[in-house]
Amino acid sequence: MSAPIARRYGGRPVADRRADRRNRFIDAGLQVFADNGYAHSSVSDVCAAAGLSRRQFYEAFEDREALLVAVDDRIQSDARAAVLAAVIGPPMSRPRAVAERILTAYVGALGPDARRAQVSFVETVGVSPAVEEHRRARRAAWAQTFEIAVRATLGSEVRPVGGYPMAATALIGTVHALVYEWLRSEERPPITDLVDVLATVSSALLPTK
Repeated sequence: MSAPIARRYGGRPVADRRADRRNRFIDAGLQVFADNGYAHSSVSDVCAAAGLSRRQFYEAFEDREALLVAVDDRIQSDARAAVLAAVIGPPMSRPRAVAERILTAYVGALGPDARRAQVSFVETVGVSPAVEEHRRARRAAWAQTFEIAVRATLGSEVRPVGGYPMAATALIGTVHALVYEWLRSEERPPITDLVDVLATVSSALLPTK
């Protein structure tokens, strides 16, 4: 039996065009939700920013809340990929060096775009029970990433103060608060200053072997 032939429109597969439109909506969602605030944004606002129709929006997303989750997923996935890439290499013995490597990668993934912190750390809060569950799942995923990163760099026998779940929760809260304030500052301090503060806090949770 021959493989099905991909549908094409305007010389491009339909699936590719749909993926492109989805990405355009995510880009527009980041812009609109950060600039206007999620509560004060509409599907029409997003469509206008994306240059696409409401019909195309609802082909890609169930509703505005689903788009918010998709925007946050992209932000968090980019940051997680950067952190995991940063811990590839030989094991390390200094918790401070590990913390600096991980946090530099995380902050670098957010980059100079303050909209990412605004959407992920502020606009997703208190939206609905479903979004709160999404945020909780994301925190759990970051706790797992924290454990993977520590074990990869300091060794599998290392146990943070309070254990991985508690230490990760403390670190996540600190990182979110400080990174958000740093990104929103009109006179933003050097990234090395931010990493220095965060590394001081996080390395205290990471005893040597």
